[in-house]
Amino acid sequence: MRKVLASAAILAVAGSAMATNGDNMIGVTPASEAMGGLGVGMPIGSVDSIFRNPAWMNSEKGFTVSFGGILFMPDVKARYNGTDPYGNNPRDTGYVSSRANFFTVPEIGITNRINDQVVVGIAAYGVSGMGVDYRDKDGYLSNMHTTLQFMRIIPAVSYQVNPNLSVGVGLDLAWGSLDMGATMPDGIGGYYNAGGGQSSSYGVGAQLGIGYKVGDLTVGFNYQSPVSMKYKHVFKTNPNGSYEDLKLQQPQEVAAGIGYRVLPNLKVGLDLRWINWSKADGYKQFKWKDQTVIAVGGEYQVTPALKLRAGYNYGKSPIRSYSGLDVMTPKNNIPNFNPPKPFTDFQVQWFNLIGFPAITEHHITLGGSYQFTKNFAVDLAYVHAFEKKVESTGNMGGGLPLVGAKNSQNEIGIALRWSF
Repeated sequence: MRKVLASAAILAVAGSAMATNGDNMIGVTPASEAMGGLGVGMPIGSVDSIFRNPAWMNSEKGFTVSFGGILFMPDVKARYNGTDPYGNNPRDTGYVSSRANFFTVPEIGITNRINDQVVVGIAAYGVSGMGVDYRDKDGYLSNMHTTLQFMRIIPAVSYQVNPNLSVGVGLDLAWGSLDMGATMPDGIGGYYNAGGGQSSSYGVGAQLGIGYKVGDLTVGFNYQSPVSMKYKHVFKTNPNGSYEDLKLQQPQEVAAGIGYRVLPNLKVGLDLRWINWSKADGYKQFKWKDQTVIAVGGEYQVTPALKLRAGYNYGKSPIRSYSGLDVMTPKNNIPNFNPPKPFTDFQVQWFNLIGFPAITEHHITLGGSYQFTKNFAVDLAYVHAFEKKVESTGNMGGGLPLVGAKNSQNEIGIALRWSF
């Protein structure tokens, strides 16, 4: 099974991405992304439904194959204003750009109608990730370089209970890869390389979806369970110790949505998703806040072959700004290192904003699809995440030390879709 997951990971994740709702992509197919990440409350496409709400796979009439990918282009910057780790040489780095600014995120899926009631499918998606690279940029950023990749392979089945109600279930087979590297102080005037290199892990989760349709109205619900991962030998918090493990759990999600066909050629929808970062191992020790994500979007059928889509997605950053953080008292066991190493409140925020700045909030989306033949169509999407800045200060006086991050994003998605 591990060889199967690793092989699929090569297809499903070809890089890490500074994803947009926390470390989650707002959508996994161009059709969904072009509509702000919709797919819970109304069917967007059978392959997208495997991830967003498997009950809607029953919107598929036959056999569908979709293959595509996303070009992800984040613009991430970090700032530190303070002394070196030994309390000397105060300096402001200003905002320094990470060189990790271009990634590819492929996706592939297949669905097939077995009979009038049952549709089965399987899909592989790169759904979460983030990464920065400040090596050789500025010593006060500690040569921080991180890579988190997380993908799911989901076999799923949808069952039509009656003409209005369908239910779906999926098994989430997860693969993740984590790298954390930094130049850390050794406590005696020198520095050491704390990174243990790339580490992979596997996990299992599940999801349950419900879809209900009456006339032109659709409503849906989806629950996605947490997935626990353990990355081995990723970071050394003690220069004389061994590389430590890190527990990092992708959080549970609860989502509900509604869709309505306003006109014969126009449908609109709204989804709400709750992401439970504050209870997930690793994220809760980093003090991430829960997110309520709102996605709104619409699709307009211009001609029998051409559809245009647009949407908006918002989720308040799980990493917040703080002032006067404790810089002296190591009291946070971050992030489940084994053995645990206490970090101060300011150090926690430093790791968040320098290493994992998943802070974007507002996104606008555009796209469409064109049906070239009876069996072949192309979906396109463009997403822009507006720049978000988060800064926090320590309690040393004068607004120092200060750590900050800026993050904006652009992405282009394309998928080739065959239906028979």
